[in-house]
Amino acid sequence: MTVMDSGEFPLHPPAPTFPGRRSPTRSLGDPAGAPPVPATADSPISEEPRGSASIRSARKRIGSVLAAIAAVVAKFFAAIKGLLLLLPKLKLLTTSGTALVSVAAYSLFWGWEFAAGFVLLLLLHEIGHVIALRREGIKASAPMFIPFLGAAIFSKSLGENALAEARVGLAGPILGSLAAAVVAVAGALTGSSFLLALAYVGFLINLFNLLPIVPLDGGRAMAAMAPGMWFIGFAALVALVFIFPNPILLIILLFGGIETWRRWQQRKTRSLEQAAYYRVSRQQRILVGCVYVGLIALLALGMSETHILSTAGHTFRSV
Repeated sequence: MTVMDSGEFPLHPPAPTFPGRRSPTRSLGDPAGAPPVPATADSPISEEPRGSASIRSARKRIGSVLAAIAAVVAKFFAAIKGLLLLLPKLKLLTTSGTALVSVAAYSLFWGWEFAAGFVLLLLLHEIGHVIALRREGIKASAPMFIPFLGAAIFSKSLGENALAEARVGLAGPILGSLAAAVVAVAGALTGSSFLLALAYVGFLINLFNLLPIVPLDGGRAMAAMAPGMWFIGFAALVALVFIFPNPILLIILLFGGIETWRRWQQRKTRSLEQAAYYRVSRQQRILVGCVYVGLIALLALGMSETHILSTAGHTFRSV
């Protein structure tokens, strides 16, 4: 036997050669005359069935993924439907949630009892606006409390004209003043300095809201009475900021200046729409003026009657 270069014996004897006939070519490493290799899973013959199986498996996986996505989407829309059904309750939660946050914030300075009473007075003030808006046929949002800035409601408009805007604006101080008056009477009957102090702050907040500058309630009343008073109210607020420097007053001054300028520019257009909005009869102007001035007088009287010593910070916590 011939030893191969690889140092191994051949597995099969070399094929015989015949004169005049060339030896069949074969590839290196493939012994001549090797028996046919049976088809296996790795052979080209079984490659097509394996591809079909892979496609079927991929289709099953895609189908499973799509089914899972469909289930998630169905659950999502079911949750949305549930939230839509809970919207009325969510409005209440919005009001109560922001009220609790405000109570916690004011409690840092006044104690939780006084803070809770103060937030309740703010709520009644805003409910006055809500009632007036509904009487005008306008939907209003639930009151939302903003710590150290009071409370607010949101609506698409304040009415069809300046007179309706004045009614909506004055409704808040009217109901808020009545609520503070009830607290003042209770404080006088019981001799409670706590209730008197709470009533005093209630009167003060409603009086401050009657400043003739938008977006405060007094500015809403001026839309029907005398829009030019907006500039006088703005000047008064500037003076107040210099006398009592306060970041809250600065914020109101900023928004008031922007809103006053915007509305005055609209009035300067002298469009038919603007003329119709501010068309208020003389009798109506007088009526709005009487309510406005009367509220200021009553609130000033209420503050005078419920005024306590300036050590109110200690009084709030001790009673």
